[in-house]
Amino acid sequence: MRMRRYDEPVEVRRGPVPGWPGEGPAQLLWRGRLWKVRAVVAHWVETGPWWQHAHVHAVIGSEESSAEGSAGTSGTDGTALLEELLGEREVWRVEAGRGPGRPEPQGLPTTGVLELTHDTAEGRWQLVGCTD
Repeated sequence: MRMRRYDEPVEVRRGPVPGWPGEGPAQLLWRGRLWKVRAVVAHWVETGPWWQHAHVHAVIGSEESSAEGSAGTSGTDGTALLEELLGEREVWRVEAGRGPGRPEPQGLPTTGVLELTHDTAEGRWQLVGCTD
């Protein structure tokens, strides 16, 4: 098996998932096709690389800070900057399937392990990987 990488928006319906306490991504619409989540394999939360941000380098006086990156600091809304630095996304690795039917066009799998991300600040879902 190999993990194919994607960066595609998907529509997700949250709901009960067999064997998972609480709600998770129960169904998703990817490339116009409905997928049903059969199980949650893993779930975790990731943060962005805040330590690489130009504003952080400006604050700590790092040599890596650029004049360009620190020049805009005074005009930056503190709340927006904090949200940008501390933004999180949920990652869901799920087993999903399309169910019985005719073969998919373009070599798309009918079952597999999908990796989904959910940007909690914007409410956006992305398909970032698929193992078929």
